[in-house]
Amino acid sequence: MLYVVIAFLYLSILFYLLFGGADFGAGIIELFSGGSLKERTRLLTYQAIGPIWEANHMWLIITIVILFVGFPEIYTLASVYLHIPLSLLLIGIIARGTAFIFRHYDAVKDHFQKIYNLIFVYSSFMTPFFLGILAGTAISGRIDPDATDFVSAYIRPWLGWFPLSVGLFTVVICGFLAAVFLIGEANNDEDRDLFRKKAFRMNILTVITGGLVFLVGEWEGIRLFTELINHPVGLAALVLATLSLPVTWMLLRLKKVYWPRVLVGFQITMILITLMASQHPDFIILKNSTISLENAAAGESTIFALAMALLIGSLFILPALFYLIYSFQKQPVSVKKSTKHYDNSP
Repeated sequence: MLYVVIAFLYLSILFYLLFGGADFGAGIIELFSGGSLKERTRLLTYQAIGPIWEANHMWLIITIVILFVGFPEIYTLASVYLHIPLSLLLIGIIARGTAFIFRHYDAVKDHFQKIYNLIFVYSSFMTPFFLGILAGTAISGRIDPDATDFVSAYIRPWLGWFPLSVGLFTVVICGFLAAVFLIGEANNDEDRDLFRKKAFRMNILTVITGGLVFLVGEWEGIRLFTELINHPVGLAALVLATLSLPVTWMLLRLKKVYWPRVLVGFQITMILITLMASQHPDFIILKNSTISLENAAAGESTIFALAMALLIGSLFILPALFYLIYSFQKQPVSVKKSTKHYDNSP
């Protein structure tokens, strides 16, 4: 049953990266766009992502619950030594959701819409950035349980070049994911071409920031690349993700919509497998020791009950979730019909 729980943990992380990443990425594209593309991204976000955005955080909640119940040592360690980036992550989630609601459903469209727009786009950047920082810190070996001062215990572990590079990489991945997703949501060629160009740029940035993660890791002695090339599963996943890139570019140039979505989801899945496989069996690497999921698991009876709850719960939640997504994807979104209602660019 332990590996059932671990499988749900990794699937929850993957689904949050995929669904939440597309959600965050729409705000990131809006942040780095100007003119008509900013407005079109905003309207597509309202109509395509808006109806289901709140369901995306279900995967984060499941991840936290699994760690809290099944792996209390890891949960305690992370919530103590990483409480600052965790708090900033939660502030980003709350600020983003609040701004989205106000700018979408506010009965009066006044100058406050500009403030809501600014909060939305910057918190869309902030949230995946600190999510990546948490992941980078967990495998960096920078957490020191023996630290005796505030800076060494709570600041230095996550405020380093490697965690920051992973945070930046996560932001760019979300932007790439959203750009490809929004190509399929637009209902005219002009909009599709705009998001296609944005997808190419984001994909180039993904390659650059991904390389930066490996370079900074080697520079700081984390040896992520060395661990990776010595692990057949991790290396195979990285090769597959790399080989799928030119195929994605070709399909985007051919103006395909469905398969680029599939491939970008495949690439993110391979990146996560690469990271997990290269670090296995460790889940958190401390300054002088490591913690694996197997060693940090709760008692056998707790793991059994948690696994059963996850299995039974998934029978009810997953069909309802996928029907929710399907029900909002049946009709393409019309952007131009709605542009007359909004003119509040930050």
